[in-house]
Amino acid sequence: MNLSEPILLSSKSNSRFKQMRTTLAVSGVKRTHTILLGEKLILEWFESKPLVASNRLWPIRWLRLEGHKTHHIERELKLETWELSENLMRDISDTASPPSLALVMELGDEPCGTIADLVIVPWGIQDPGNLGAILRSAAAFGFQEAILGPGCADPFNPKALRGSMGAAFTMPLRRFDKKCFADGRWIALDSEPNALLIESVDLSVPLRLMVGNEGHGWRDVELPEHCVRTAIPISKVESLNAAVAVGIACYEAAKKFKGYT
Repeated sequence: MNLSEPILLSSKSNSRFKQMRTTLAVSGVKRTHTILLGEKLILEWFESKPLVASNRLWPIRWLRLEGHKTHHIERELKLETWELSENLMRDISDTASPPSLALVMELGDEPCGTIADLVIVPWGIQDPGNLGAILRSAAAFGFQEAILGPGCADPFNPKALRGSMGAAFTMPLRRFDKKCFADGRWIALDSEPNALLIESVDLSVPLRLMVGNEGHGWRDVELPEHCVRTAIPISKVESLNAAVAVGIACYEAAKKFKGYT
């Protein structure tokens, strides 16, 4: 078969489409594939290819909306192309307005080895979009890795990838195990009155900055014995959105790490 000729699919009962949907529906530790939805996210991945973290995702199939022209990245990747009807593209994207392009990715093994100097540690962040926004905030201030604690959403869920706006391609993502506690300076964002204000906390590297579930905080969570709880001073509201709090805390850490004010 000539791969330059797209395969046209228009029915949800098509065996190829059904198999793809089944594969993409697997989540969490059992996930083997994911999908990048829309030109912007595909470009983010394509431009991040020199980074080691982006090598965890391998493109296996190009999808485009029926009637759309060949994209320059499609030509360069030389993958099998499926041309989907609007209904099918909407079905795989789970959005009212289907994207014109999508890229199915195979997911490689989780990274192992030495943990980076600047690490964000989301814990119990259940909403994939919120998890993606946290990764985006951390990446914006130079954080180099993410360790995902128990109860976190799947970082390779398409909504999490969209929320991260490419951050998931720039930093290694690994799941937490207790061996991680042995290394580094652990700081937990906390809104409780007894938490130390962030300007008085040592945020030097190696730093592991933890952010917990917005509703439950650190209730019933076993934190490292040497973990310091820190608060961002606010007024008139009870708490900050987790991604906003992470952005502020990461900026404070980056000031010391990079030496800027």
